[in-house]
This record gives sequence, C-alpha cells and structure tokens, in this order.
Amino acid sequence: MKGLRPRLGIPEERIVEVDMTLNAAAIEVSATEVQAVSIGPYKLAKGSPCFVIAEAGVNHNGSPEMAFRLVDAALGAGAQAVKFQTFVAEQVISATAPKAAYQRETTGSGESQLEMVKKLEFPPGVFAKIQRYCQTAGILFLSTPFEEMSADLLESLNVPAFKIPSGEITNFPFLEHVARKHRPMIVSTGMADLDEVRAAVDVIRNCGNSELALLHCVSSYPTRPENANLLAMRTLAQEFLVPVGFSDHTLGIEVALAATALGANVIEKHLTLDKTLSGPDHRASLEPDEFASMVRGIRNVESALGDGRKRPVPEELDTAAVARKSLVSARALTRGTILAAEDIAIRRPGTGLAPVMRPQLIGRRLVRDIAEGEVFKSEMFS
Repeated sequence: MKGLRPRLGIPEERIVEVDMTLNAAAIEVSATEVQAVSIGPYKLAKGSPCFVIAEAGVNHNGSPEMAFRLVDAALGAGAQAVKFQTFVAEQVISATAPKAAYQRETTGSGESQLEMVKKLEFPPGVFAKIQRYCQTAGILFLSTPFEEMSADLLESLNVPAFKIPSGEITNFPFLEHVARKHRPMIVSTGMADLDEVRAAVDVIRNCGNSELALLHCVSSYPTRPENANLLAMRTLAQEFLVPVGFSDHTLGIEVALAATALGANVIEKHLTLDKTLSGPDHRASLEPDEFASMVRGIRNVESALGDGRKRPVPEELDTAAVARKSLVSARALTRGTILAAEDIAIRRPGTGLAPVMRPQLIGRRLVRDIAEGEVFKSEMFS
C-alpha cells in the first residue's frame, strides 16, 4: 500500500543535524575560526580529545625521587602530560613578600614566602633528569617558568610548549621573552579580567606568536564550585578564537568533568602522592586514584557528547519494537471490510504502521480476514 511505512526505522528526512561535535557542546565557536595548537603529538582543537595535564607543580617537596614518582602517577592515571614548575626563587620573590592566605594555612606563618619557595626549588640538572625520565616513561614533560632564566632553561631542554602561570599575565616583559621563542603557549588567566587577558594576548601576538591556548582559572586554593564560572571559557573562545580549557583548583573531579562537557580542550589539575603532606598545594590536589577517576570521567564525557545527530542508536531498536505502539485491529474483521475509525485501535508492539497513519487507514478495504489485535500491515489493504 503506497504511502504507508513501518514504524520501525526512522525516515532520513526526520533526522535533525546539529553542529555539536566532540568537545564543542557549549563553546559555540566554529572549528574553522579557531586555530588549532599542537603540543608534541597532541592537538588542541575542536573534535580532538581533551588534553589532560597532571600539575605536579611543587608537590615533589624538593625531592627528585618524589618527582619521579609523580611522573609515574601521572602516567598511570592517564594524563597526556605531567607539568612541574621551574624557577629561581630569588628571581621571583622578594625577601619581604608575604605568604598568601592559603599558603599560611597549609605551611604555617613561621617563614617568609621566599623561604618556603626556596625549599621547593630544583637545580637545572634535575629538570633534565625529569625530562629524560618522562621520555622513557612515555609521557610529555612540561614545566611552568616563572622568570626569564627558567624559560631559557626550558627552551634548552626543547620543551614542546610553555605554560604561563596566572601571576605572570600582566608581566609583559616576561610574556614577550617567552613569546619570542615561538613555541606554543598555554596561558592561565586566573585573577584577570577580560581586558587584562586581551592585553596579554596582544603582547604575545605582536611578538609573532599565534600558537596560543587560554585556560580559564580561579586562583583560589581550593576554589569553591560556585566561583568556578566555567562559562568564562566560552567568553575566551569567542573573544580570542583560540583553544580554551580549565585549570582546576576545586576539590574533587566534578567541575573538571563539567568543563569537559562544556568543551574544554585542556584540563589541568594538581596531582599529589598524598594530600596530607606538608606543602602549599597538596590540599587542593588529587591523589593518583582520584586523578585516574577524573581522566576516566573525562573520556566518558567526551564519548557521551556524541556527534549531535538526533537519531536512535542501534541498541534502541529492540526497545522501540516493544515500547512504541502500532495500529491494530480493534476486533476480528473479514475480507472486504472497509475500515471505520472504530475498527482501529492503538496498541503495542511498535512493529507495524505508526499511530499517525490512522487517518490514512479509514476507508481502506481489507484483502483478507484479520484477527482481533492483529497489527495492521500495508499488504492487508487494496
């Protein structure tokens, strides 16, 4: 019978196309507008897996052996990169600089910020050893320089990218120094407003460096979820047309997973071997099993985003046959009967003609007898 189609199997014309590929659920910026950034073998771009950085930072507590253990933990947790911090303390902090409130809470107030940080400083040779260890292990080595001398050291180690900390976003001479090395830059934007971010981006681009990614960040340790403001990633993406992500200082993994669902190209999260260790950042870090859970969650979220086409998946078809309804005979009918409205009922299963086709059956003539409750098929009518 022409014009009648089985309920099962959705006509192609009813499939709605939606532009929402992997890692693009809420950023709403065309892939053709955003310049992809490559960090070693990984690409920061719409449609690419989220780049996960395990921020080891200074959670090694000044111990190279602990740094190697952090590399192992990052690799085991599924991170693509492990990142440390490179600095000469006296080049970063004056003798009179006070500790931040969170630093006083985690390390006490009996020493200055310089004294605290000096104990966490590695000599240059240690970073070369950590990098070689990362290469052997199969994880990308990154480190954050805090002044020009450390940036030069990392350049000599041929790091694939520079991570710029939030505190340096208004330090234009430093930004220029790093930008002129013409390597990808991942810039954290904690404590900054949009005008400050814009000025920093202009400085970097004016040095001829266009390989740039921006991380939304809240420089509070730990950050309360209500202060995370994840939608600021959308603002950064739309304003600067660069890959964006989230440097996460909240407790737990939920906010990082939400950032992934919103389209983060990068997730950075602190990693520690033990949250109870003494030091400024352990408290706002994840232990290895928690970090592994976060990475699994990120991959599950990416998988769940799908391709945006609204259509049934194959696993739904059996359910549709059971849960949907079809047009069935309301009573036993004989050959030659011309169907009236009262002859047609709507019942499960969903393997016959759809209920929407009911008006089309009224007035049709049966070519054979059918039983009560029998599912109507197109071949039953002349």
